[in-house]
Amino acid sequence: MINHTGINVTDLARSRVFYDAVLATLGMGGKLDLGDAIGFGRAQTQKGDDPGGAFWISRGTPHEPRVHIAFTAMNREEVISFYAAALGNGGRDNGAPGLRPHYHQHYFAAFVLDPDGYNIEAVFHGS
Repeated sequence: MINHTGINVTDLARSRVFYDAVLATLGMGGKLDLGDAIGFGRAQTQKGDDPGGAFWISRGTPHEPRVHIAFTAMNREEVISFYAAALGNGGRDNGAPGLRPHYHQHYFAAFVLDPDGYNIEAVFHGS
């Protein structure tokens, strides 16, 4: 549905280290570096993917209020790895990996605050 989106970050280098680590756990990585903006996308692109990436970080004043971004995980292990990588790279806990049955029966997710306070999530919808 959404082809690409992005956020502003205060320290592009710090955020790149953070997002390189957390998105790698989901099979994503840096696709295009424009100097003041970096695009991240799937390592294995699919028809219709933006070749520059689906998620962008740009140097600038962070958005107010901070947005929530959920990234797709292919299994529970990826959610757990995402959470561990985030905490190991400057993220803060905002909801440990686990089921969230109030969303739906198989909603397995973890939530972290990135270095600028954006609420990011890895979610797996399978059983």
